[in-house]
Amino acid sequence: FGVAKAYNGLTNMRFDDTNPAKEDMEYVRSILDDVRWLVTGSTIPLEGQPTPWNGDIRHASDYFQIIYNCAEYLITNGLAYVENLTQEEMKLYRGTLTEPGRESPYRNRSIEENLSLFRAMKNGDFPDGHCVLRAKIDMSSGNINMRDPTLYRIKRASHPITGNQWCIYPMYDFAHAISDAVEEITHSLCTLEFKDHRPLYDWTIDNLIPSGFLTENTTKLGWRPSQYEFSRLNMQYTVLSKRKLIQLVTEKHVSGWDDPRMPTVCGLRRRGYPSEAIKLFCDRVGISKAENNIDISV
Repeated sequence: FGVAKAYNGLTNMRFDDTNPAKEDMEYVRSILDDVRWLVTGSTIPLEGQPTPWNGDIRHASDYFQIIYNCAEYLITNGLAYVENLTQEEMKLYRGTLTEPGRESPYRNRSIEENLSLFRAMKNGDFPDGHCVLRAKIDMSSGNINMRDPTLYRIKRASHPITGNQWCIYPMYDFAHAISDAVEEITHSLCTLEFKDHRPLYDWTIDNLIPSGFLTENTTKLGWRPSQYEFSRLNMQYTVLSKRKLIQLVTEKHVSGWDDPRMPTVCGLRRRGYPSEAIKLFCDRVGISKAENNIDISV
């Protein structure tokens, strides 16, 4: 939000809800409250005041049909296939950081067979884990993320927004790129751990530009979104790992996410810090491409 403001831009509020088993509306409400407080100083929407984000709140699930159409387009162009190897077998075939991967025995199925199998996945003809849809890229790539990554998997779980409409769900990397293109995002900002995922982001956009499923600007003008990475904010003597913070909450070591001892936005708010102080701290730290560990005295 601060970067967009500095360059007279807009920030979209979009939630990744591609994994229905992990979606929790409590997290959604908390994030909206935290962002609203950081930007406006209040968690309560004020009458006549615009929301901090651009337009409506968006979700990856808003584009599930478009993402599915994109997957079928890749299949019909020989760029995706249905995989029947187990997860363990896929790991063995993927190779290592020093050894190239091996092509799956199902990699060269016909377009017609792949399309039929993918539609059967969508129709619920297979159990969870029976097969996945993979991109057909390069199993010898030095970037493991480009070794035929999974695009879709079968997961029977009720989605908080779409309910039981779908039993297959796109993977985050696939949905991320398409959602950005549909919303005409110019700068998609991510933390450094997504740097190795950027080639897949670019591959997805580049191969879908001719499809007509993205925006008119993408199809006719060749415009495309771009991903940029920056370092995470790490602070000395402070636990910021989401996994470890969840453990503190679930094991009742703290009263909740807004416990004043927690290094969360709502925890800092309850401790008495004003939003302006947090924004000043972030301004002083700045944005970096290098891993950092900020001294708490800042």
